[in-house]
Amino acid sequence: MVENVCISPNLNKEDMDPENVTRMIILGPKANVSESEIVNHMHLLTLPLTIKQTCYGAMVSGKEKDVLEAIKEVRKLDPYNIFTKDRGFPPGDPRRCRGHRKGPREGFHQMEKEFQLLGHVSDALKNPRDVSLEEETCVPVDEFEDIMNQCLLDEELKTGDNDKEE
Repeated sequence: MVENVCISPNLNKEDMDPENVTRMIILGPKANVSESEIVNHMHLLTLPLTIKQTCYGAMVSGKEKDVLEAIKEVRKLDPYNIFTKDRGFPPGDPRRCRGHRKGPREGFHQMEKEFQLLGHVSDALKNPRDVSLEEETCVPVDEFEDIMNQCLLDEELKTGDNDKEE
């Protein structure tokens, strides 16, 4: 139990390199590829990366240029259902690794909630629509009052015309 509370990462020089990044590759619920397919595809790229298959997709770590190249190639397999996000720790880091912590890692429940939205994101990517970024504003009170008065006047004219016909 001591290993759960005593955080003493035993990281190598490569893990401590600030030029190395780690990205999580998350498959959406409508994905047409499996975790093992994306991992195998990344291995076939022969880039100098650390790749780990996970329950949600994969984790890839290495120089930023290589990681982004691998992600670009993997996304070609299913562009609307493969998502990525940064991870601040390399694969197997004892500060985050579930195997060292004896339970779900922090952030897993957040990722689980995000996963529930990915189907909607996928649909939006497949069927894009024009979106306006302008904020809707309220009609100024004076303008609203003028519109209301015009409507009342129009209604009175209609009612007055009906009275004359009878």
